[in-house]
Amino acid sequence: MNLKEAMAARHSVRQYKNKPLTPEIIAALQAEVEACNRDGGLHIQLVTNEPKAFDSFMAHYGKFSGVSNYFALAGQKGPELDEKCGYYGERLVLKAQQLGLNTCWVAMTYSKGKAVFSTAPGEKLCIVIALGYGENQGIAHKSKPFEKIASAEGQIPSWFRSGAEAALLAPTAMNQQKFKFELHGSQVTAKAGLGFYSKIDLGIAKYHFEIGAGKENFTWA
Repeated sequence: MNLKEAMAARHSVRQYKNKPLTPEIIAALQAEVEACNRDGGLHIQLVTNEPKAFDSFMAHYGKFSGVSNYFALAGQKGPELDEKCGYYGERLVLKAQQLGLNTCWVAMTYSKGKAVFSTAPGEKLCIVIALGYGENQGIAHKSKPFEKIASAEGQIPSWFRSGAEAALLAPTAMNQQKFKFELHGSQVTAKAGLGFYSKIDLGIAKYHFEIGAGKENFTWA
């Protein structure tokens, strides 16, 4: 499937089968992790066959089961880290979907103390993404209307509408969808609203917007 198809097919999944990732799948994911780290200046890590991070009260409270693979998204502390982790994390999420896997962004309902990851001086763990073969394919979330998250001066170009509609497919914390896209000429401004993890959500939504709109049609303001 292409990235637009992956966006439409991908839903959050919390229950996973006891089925290990194949060496070929791991190699493909690792290559994408390395590309994201190069492009984003991040320290994302792919962790496989490690169930302890999701063997806790919080994980069970969050209705997670069977999770033994995850991405640990880390990088240098700073004001851009959350948005970068959202952007490149969603790039990994859609790559996983293309490879026949399921995913779920996880901010709180896992055991950070048991998770396997490393950070260099000045770095921190931002968030993790559960990964594997889902017991189901998840269900689509409800979306706000286009007018609530997008505005343009004058007539709305079809590419801008497509970008905003793609952003509405993006996963966000508590399905808040607290982001806004504004078009001025050929420049798009993306803004995060107030709320938990809103900057991570903005990064996720911006990656979706680029896929839907086509990067050749605009520049970020």
